[in-house]
Amino acid sequence: MKKLMAANWKMYKTGAEAVETVQAMAGLLNGQAPEGREIVIFVPFTALERACGAMEAIKGAACGAEDVYPAAEGAFTGEISPAMIRACGASWVLTGHSERRHVIGESDSFVGEKTAFALANGLRVMLCIGETLEEREAGLLRNVLERQLKLGLKNVPADTPAEALAIAYEPVWAIGTGKTATTDDIVETHAICRSLMREVLGDKADKTPLLYGGSVKPANAGSILALDNVDGVLVGGASLKADSFTQIINA
Repeated sequence: MKKLMAANWKMYKTGAEAVETVQAMAGLLNGQAPEGREIVIFVPFTALERACGAMEAIKGAACGAEDVYPAAEGAFTGEISPAMIRACGASWVLTGHSERRHVIGESDSFVGEKTAFALANGLRVMLCIGETLEEREAGLLRNVLERQLKLGLKNVPADTPAEALAIAYEPVWAIGTGKTATTDDIVETHAICRSLMREVLGDKADKTPLLYGGSVKPANAGSILALDNVDGVLVGGASLKADSFTQIINA
């Protein structure tokens, strides 16, 4: 399985800025992802089409949207459908990111609706899961991950290929805080995630990438990627500059 190197740009970058960053990455990568690596960049809606066009200059790289609505069309002001995302040239979408859950207020069930609908409508999905500091300290880590995984994958079509789905574990307390889970924390938690994935996905679980996210930087990416059950990383702030994200890709 190739390591999946994912960037989440969140609410940063205009279309022009996105193109400039992708072009700089293309130059640093000599136009292709390193052997054994797959790249995906999740881009704001307003920059999506331009970024996807620029990403064609990098072999082994793809573009994704940061969110999706579980309907083909309708009176859903401000939302965007899978068909609209695909029309921009994107092939991936994020669902369940902690900021959607904890800032916007999305429920586990709604995240599951988005995940299933996006998969059924031709997008690859990266489902994000993770616990808050309070939940971890209360001993609820496994309970939270089990709930988020089971509801997040509840209605996924049975014929969904393993490569269409990825799971990103992000300890909420380590996102944008400068804190990073220890290697022991990551190994332990990813083992729990993989076990829960097997309960939900069966044989597909071991072929479904499991990523770590949470203050991933060039300095720690290599050690994180070397751990058991870590099939890639989901990078926030350090992905906004071409040079730092390229260093992580090459870690």
